[in-house]
Amino acid sequence: MPNTLRKELNNKDVQVNQLTIDAGFYDFVNSSVLPQIQLPQEVFWREVESIFERFIPVNKQLLEKRSALQAQINEYHLNAGSTDVASYKSFLQDINYLVKPPAPFKIESTNVDDEIATMAGPQLVVPVMNARYALNAVNARWGSLYDALYGTDVISEENGAEKGKAYNPVRGDLVIQYARTLLNTHCPINDCWTNVSRFNVENEQLVITLENGETSHLAEPSQFVGYQGKSDQPTGIVLAHNNLHLIVQIDADHPVGKTDKAYIKDVLVESALTTIMDCEDSVAAVDAEDKIAVYKNWLGLMSGELTEDISKNGQVFQRKMNGDIEFISKDGFQHSLSGRALMFVRNVGHLMTNPVMQFNGEDVPEGILDGIITAAIGKIDVQKPATATIKNSQKGSIYIVKPKMHGPEEVAFTQQLFDAVEDALSLDRYTLKMGIMDEERRTSVNLRACIKEAKERVVFINTGFLDRTGDEIHTSMLAGPFMPKAILKTMPWIYSYEESNVASGLNSGFLGKAQIGKGMWPIPDNMADMMEAKIGHPQAGANTAWVPSPTAATLHALHYHQVSVPSIQDSLIAQSSESELLTDEAKRLESILTIPLLSKDEPLTPGKVNHELDNNAQGILGYVVRWVDAGIGCSKVPDINNVGLMEDRATCRISSQHMANWLTHGLCSEQRIVVVMKKMAAIVDQQNVDVEGYEPMGPDFDNSIAFNAALDLVLKGKDQPSGYTEPLLHAARLAKKASLQN
Repeated sequence: MPNTLRKELNNKDVQVNQLTIDAGFYDFVNSSVLPQIQLPQEVFWREVESIFERFIPVNKQLLEKRSALQAQINEYHLNAGSTDVASYKSFLQDINYLVKPPAPFKIESTNVDDEIATMAGPQLVVPVMNARYALNAVNARWGSLYDALYGTDVISEENGAEKGKAYNPVRGDLVIQYARTLLNTHCPINDCWTNVSRFNVENEQLVITLENGETSHLAEPSQFVGYQGKSDQPTGIVLAHNNLHLIVQIDADHPVGKTDKAYIKDVLVESALTTIMDCEDSVAAVDAEDKIAVYKNWLGLMSGELTEDISKNGQVFQRKMNGDIEFISKDGFQHSLSGRALMFVRNVGHLMTNPVMQFNGEDVPEGILDGIITAAIGKIDVQKPATATIKNSQKGSIYIVKPKMHGPEEVAFTQQLFDAVEDALSLDRYTLKMGIMDEERRTSVNLRACIKEAKERVVFINTGFLDRTGDEIHTSMLAGPFMPKAILKTMPWIYSYEESNVASGLNSGFLGKAQIGKGMWPIPDNMADMMEAKIGHPQAGANTAWVPSPTAATLHALHYHQVSVPSIQDSLIAQSSESELLTDEAKRLESILTIPLLSKDEPLTPGKVNHELDNNAQGILGYVVRWVDAGIGCSKVPDINNVGLMEDRATCRISSQHMANWLTHGLCSEQRIVVVMKKMAAIVDQQNVDVEGYEPMGPDFDNSIAFNAALDLVLKGKDQPSGYTEPLLHAARLAKKASLQN
């Protein structure tokens, strides 16, 4: 770069006109990213400067509008404004919180990969900052059904079927029975899979020899896609159902296969079709060092070169991205199936800034920075030929999930930002596809208007109970005390919210073009309960739903064999006329706007209040101590009953806002909050006693940065912007990192 543009500052920062850039970050982009997209440094940094100059003022205005609207809502409730839906709705319309619904329209997104547009299956969300988790997620496209069943509570341990340390043949037989039932149900033959003894391929057909010597065939021959190995001695049978694949694996020498009459050793299940590589809620990235780690892993995923050394059972091996699954089609030609989940990347929202870079002396908005850098790295994949060994999008798109947008104006802002980034990177218009998280109330009540603002590039909407409820509480903080969290999940407003999300997507033309998603299963060890509950997501017409692990993805994938999502969506579309759709939309809106407050006629007992406070405090502390002290943005945290729950900033937001709400309305005092937090901190300390390097929060609570951050999330929760946890957590993590350097 010419000397007129670049200047070193104390060997730590680099000055480029109005930009002050961390030197390590500057060198990373220049050496690792720009050469791969053939973009000169001077051009790139000039474009970055221009984008910040244009969009920072608008970003600030949007945040100011959030605050102004919240102030008006607070004033309404302080003045005892009616929570009667009609009056409340009229007020929200008057202040332009609630906008006029748009006339019917259809999205126009093109070049959308099949995994999003036409297929239905599980979705993983993982912190991209953790290379191991990222690799596990991208490789979770395929999963062992036998392993998923054997290792989880889907198969009961009763009657001698315990897991144990050694292989238990009783349990193994139950696993095999489960798999055979699955095949009989979804890929039936003209007999029963339990009677199969041999396979071969003749005249483009799968010929199945039964134990009695007779032959059978698939009831629906088109389900046979191809095979692996030799036609007269296949090692794999590739089957299709509901636009997903199953591979029956055959190996007479395998410890399981050799005990099976058909030598079947396993059934591979097409599992996580898509995964979100998360830069936001599940990571703790507070400075240049952290952001470089985030972007390096995204770079490795886009280039296909990300690896991680894994130590297991005393051995070290290298984990890398899986190649495609090769097979021979039934007509004899070589084919392949993708071996990897299609990747989205989730950027940060509009609120936070990051010191990795300053514009005119102020830290830059992290969401704008993410948009530029993740898109630049994504271009590496776009430039690859279709024949590349590892390629993410076969349609030439870069998929970016944009979280925590409030209403259509903020979606329009992101649309314009993506336009500018495409121009800066010489990408075709609408290469950047947008995922809209439906997790803030101003988005929920204006969802179709939000979708319309991004109708040329939207490929995804997704509900999220936790953030959505956290925003519900913060928005209506002064309206009154909220129901306990467990009851909130059963209230009419949340069902209307979930229904509205699906309806808004289908009414906007998502069928065959885009993905409608549902939220996370939060209890990774309770897979039997997940199998009972999570089938509700495809039954509701959602193309995907979040799962906490690759194993969970394999199990949840079975739901998409039980339910044909396109058929459900077709049925939902056919049920109503255009006028009825608008009527239904208005009814759901009324339900969504019904604030789920405690009934004055049924006050909570002191015992129930104490239980709720203890439960919330324990969850907050268990999460925050790992976030602040160890930089862990998402993890399985034991709750008050030692049940492991997936915790991230969304769970922390709802818990802290809930406590702040009860504090605001006198269900507890500040002194009571402090007592509860100290009591639960002692429990969290004990739960982590065997964690290497763990620093107890007590008994010296005054000097525990993590404890005081957790306490502030509650005591200052009412005044946090939109009730977000990020400002306080980032400040605490930066303070902790500084203390470790001193």
